Amino acid sequence: MRNEEMLLVPGPTPVIDAIYDAMASETRGHTDPRFVAIFKHAIEQTRQLFQTDGEVFVVAGSGTTAMEMALVNTVAAGEKVLVVSQGYFGDRFIQLGEAFGIEVDVLQSEWGKQVAPAAVEKKLATGQYKAVTITHADTSTGVAADLDALVPVVKKHGALVILDGVCATAAMEENMSKTYGHPDYKIDVVLTGSQKAIGVPPGLAIVAFNQAALAARKQLGRIPAYYCDINNWQPIMQDPGKYFATPPVNLIYAYEEGMKLVLAEGLSNRYVRHTAFGKAVRAALTEYGMKALAEEEAAASTLSCILYPDGVDDSAFRAALAKKGIIVAGALAHLAGKAFRIGHMGNTTEEMLKKAIELIGDTLNELGHPVDSAKAVERFNKEVLTSV
Repeated sequence: MRNEEMLLVPGPTPVIDAIYDAMASETRGHTDPRFVAIFKHAIEQTRQLFQTDGEVFVVAGSGTTAMEMALVNTVAAGEKVLVVSQGYFGDRFIQLGEAFGIEVDVLQSEWGKQVAPAAVEKKLATGQYKAVTITHADTSTGVAADLDALVPVVKKHGALVILDGVCATAAMEENMSKTYGHPDYKIDVVLTGSQKAIGVPPGLAIVAFNQAALAARKQLGRIPAYYCDINNWQPIMQDPGKYFATPPVNLIYAYEEGMKLVLAEGLSNRYVRHTAFGKAVRAALTEYGMKALAEEEAAASTLSCILYPDGVDDSAFRAALAKKGIIVAGALAHLAGKAFRIGHMGNTTEEMLKKAIELIGDTLNELGHPVDSAKAVERFNKEVLTSV
């Protein structure tokens, strides 16, 4: 792998040579039949990923672009949305909704904990909500949403389920054909980006709509969007040789290759692998007196927010670790300086994470916090073996 550093932030995630090589292919015109064939295959692979009965959209943009596409195409100004927030990125839907005149109510959990389904049930019973947004894995806290509990509650009250999968897609199950206790209880919209568990460089916004969500778009008529209006993109998703806005040609090459790798590994195998890696990383770090913000039953498979033991200086720790080639992220909001975030998703390997555990221990020792790196690595190995 040509990477000089081990990028273990919660995204972007490590890019492997096959994806780099695809991205470095010759740039062609976006209507060139050779590119059109690759784009078409990428779209087909995206449909396989989500198993939707509707449509998928793969466009140039960030995860925030995908969030905007999901919301503005399903909810009109004056309609109500309930935001189920388990961290910083769940809260982003508040500003998005307000920007489009949508009435937003929020259920916010304590950071590190899940929003209780009973609280969602109680809130939905008080008014008519068009949609409920759920962050599958919040990048700020490492908390995962309990979809088996939340989706039936939302659907029972007739609202659309909009799932933010930015830090979960291709690592945690987001099967839009899955039913949650009733044939009509399904996830309606999933949104994500290219740079996290899919393992491709940043720059693609990816959104999947089922038929119920597409019907909601049709009912809205004119919406306050142009680039983010799925009506403008739907003909292109059906025939990528058509034109609306120029696609990022080389990034589509990379995405098509990345999706080949995702599907070749098998989605069920990826879910097991990511679960095992997450548990093993969190267990190993407890040997250093560190603790995950999220309790294990609420922890995401893709990243962890790790609280420091007393006396560890965040800036000194991350800077010293970076000198060893391991890049982790600081914590956000009130946790800044008190925790770090480590990604364990996408193209990360068992060997990479094992090395990271070892070097985290070495760094703590250098900073005057004696720990046993060998014991932590042994714990990592044991947890991976029992989880796979």
